[in-house]
Amino acid sequence: MNVRIYVEGGGDHNKALDTECRRGFREFFRKAGMDRRMPRIVSCGGRSGAYKSFRTSHENAAADDFPILLVDSEAQVSGGDVWEHVRTRDGWQRPDGATPDQLHLMVQAMEAWFHADKEKVEEYYGRGFRPGALSQRPEIDNIPKADLFAGLKAATRACPTKGEYSKGGHSFEILALIDPAKVRDSSPVHAGRLLHVLDRICVP
Repeated sequence: MNVRIYVEGGGDHNKALDTECRRGFREFFRKAGMDRRMPRIVSCGGRSGAYKSFRTSHENAAADDFPILLVDSEAQVSGGDVWEHVRTRDGWQRPDGATPDQLHLMVQAMEAWFHADKEKVEEYYGRGFRPGALSQRPEIDNIPKADLFAGLKAATRACPTKGEYSKGGHSFEILALIDPAKVRDSSPVHAGRLLHVLDRICVP
């Protein structure tokens, strides 16, 4: 099975950021057990670009191709139908033949995953980091997007080496450091489902 994950991340026409995005996700999935069966990571920039690239890939997929879309939910997800979430929020139509296993959401943004492994985030920033500024909610899917970013900025404001949190400059380096098992345990409905699907369909 040829598995490609079209991720929201990287930068439009920014090769360095695209490389960091792919490296961050590859390292995250490697630590989740995908090292000998790694899906191909396709960095797509913004959410709309990721959806369009996924849709094109799905429409042209061969029998052994399995494209996956991975984007921020941007808001709380009500119910279990991920395609309904992006239809009502973004106006994205589910492509003919696409299954729920082909859409996965980082709820409410990728930064929620960092909150599952605060120790690694603190290790990354070092001196001046304030872990108490981060949301302490154990179920990371329930942290509002605004609180994710506000907490990270407050926690890193006094860090002399890395400076204040930067989505482009720091996010994929942190992604490469965090523990997927902690993310799965803190987000069983969404991150857990993603890792379960990849474990099932990615074969050596």
